[in-house]
Amino acid sequence: MPARVSSPRYSRDEILGRLRAEVAAGNTILGAGCSAGIIAKCAEIGGADLIITYSTGRTRMMGLPTTTITGPASNHTTLAMAGELLNVIQDTPLIAGVEANDFEFLDLEASLDRFTGQGFSGIINFPTTGLNENLVAGGLAARDYTGAMAAGFRQEHWGWSREVEMIARARARNLFTMTYVCSPDDAAQMAQAGADAVCAHVGGTIGGMTGFRPRGDTSTLLERAQRILDAATAVSPEIIPLVHGGPFHDPASTGIIYRETSAVGFVAASAVERIPVENAIREVCEQYKSLRRP
Repeated sequence: MPARVSSPRYSRDEILGRLRAEVAAGNTILGAGCSAGIIAKCAEIGGADLIITYSTGRTRMMGLPTTTITGPASNHTTLAMAGELLNVIQDTPLIAGVEANDFEFLDLEASLDRFTGQGFSGIINFPTTGLNENLVAGGLAARDYTGAMAAGFRQEHWGWSREVEMIARARARNLFTMTYVCSPDDAAQMAQAGADAVCAHVGGTIGGMTGFRPRGDTSTLLERAQRILDAATAVSPEIIPLVHGGPFHDPASTGIIYRETSAVGFVAASAVERIPVENAIREVCEQYKSLRRP
């Protein structure tokens, strides 16, 4: 096993202490997905508790729909953003979206070393195979097939089970861990693996110029989110319950999750970097064009 590299900027205990203090004070937690320095800088000034970077953010910053990048390209993309973000973040933990099924880094310990060595203070399993498997019809039928690839990679786990293994290994290092889950069963598995925060993913974010089409009514999605959070807290009562995606795309639409579920926070990606940028730039350009010469 390769020697471990530098420690994360913020320890797991420091991050958990901050988050639990926010909850104790009656405040909500915000995980802000950021893919550019200017976004991360403004998110921190605005009070984000965590800055989270995902490879998918690069397509958002290109003016395209959120597009999942898998395999080594995802991790290379995320790692490449670390320097730009850490250059302007002063006092907020940076969390990495890590592709567990990176076939260029079959050694998960070495893969985690890459991220902590770049200054990330925690991880979240993203991209996640659980998204397609749980939210796309027939996806779960492919889980056993994907898992059967493990032998070919000379690994014990592949697919979703490798994501669970990655979270367990990160927890064994005492590294802060978050996890996206799309079903109660998956939530229970991640809680058992030791995840510190569970985020009920209820689908692609709607709204803005390139958002997803709505899928399911809000009440149904809230019920799904609560079942996911209940499954996680039944295993680990201390786990921090969060929600992401679907119709919850701005502050006005997100308030309902605190009234209708046990969530104490929200993870925003498109909702904090794409949609606000689209709105602000369009509006200021319209204002400039509204000016008239004498």
